[in-house]
Amino acid sequence: MDPTSRELMTTAEVAALLRVKERKVYDLVAAEAIPCTRVTGKLLFPRELIELWVTAGTRGGGAEFLAARPPVAAGSHDPLLDWSLRESGCGIATLFDGSLDGVTRFARGEALIAGMHVPDPDTDDPEVGHPNRALVAPLSTAAGGLVLIEWARRTQGLILPTGNPKAIAGLHDLIVADRKIQLRQPNAGSYVLLERLMARDGLSMDQLMATETPARDETAAAQAVLDGRADAAFGIEAAARRMGLDFLPLARERYDLAITRRDYFNEPFQKLIKFSSTPALSQEAERLGGYDITGLGSVSYNG
Repeated sequence: MDPTSRELMTTAEVAALLRVKERKVYDLVAAEAIPCTRVTGKLLFPRELIELWVTAGTRGGGAEFLAARPPVAAGSHDPLLDWSLRESGCGIATLFDGSLDGVTRFARGEALIAGMHVPDPDTDDPEVGHPNRALVAPLSTAAGGLVLIEWARRTQGLILPTGNPKAIAGLHDLIVADRKIQLRQPNAGSYVLLERLMARDGLSMDQLMATETPARDETAAAQAVLDGRADAAFGIEAAARRMGLDFLPLARERYDLAITRRDYFNEPFQKLIKFSSTPALSQEAERLGGYDITGLGSVSYNG
């Protein structure tokens, strides 16, 4: 993905692009009419999503939403979803590269579904409010209607070496000079959440000593800790347990799947949803750990 497509715009920059006052941008955010997120207390807007949103609102625009979509699941990596897509035989391939990347690919018509876990921009708690909705609701009209389907509630926290040799007990312990952390890419929901939690504790991402290369998925983040390249990584409990690593829980979050109303009823997604109600999936969620799937399949947004 081109780096410029991951650029986050400020409220002032969006106002200048739209040729409106900043107050109007805040009104659009309050009405959930424009794609946005919030990082360290500031509203930020993925540039490519804003440009697609503008195009979709023009006469003749938004055709990419209505064209047939390839059977691809984009967005945030989730081990349980990854496993389910294979085991269900639904024929949906994967292209996981972060929540914001997934929403962008979905908006461009490059994915059938997009998995995401982006907190509500108006709260510091990732499980309250309306997670994920502020990014996708503004795309709904052009898509002919879309829904967010809850996949799972997941436990996020610090993935640590077995035995936690450096006695890391919280985010404050990460800013000690000799503690290296494996970060995710900036367009990953885990990066957004970590930045939010750091800010809530009066900390800054600039205080972290991060590895040179970001991890592109949950498995890679845990692998960095297992290999000794990092003293900690921020990720989900399932990734830690999978490799026999320690885990310090810090937050609960909701992971949703975005899909158009039309595609929700088509065979590939319905095959996945049907498989999600089988004992096999429940057993795998239990084996992986850190999952609450009691709400799997419920509609968290329909617009």
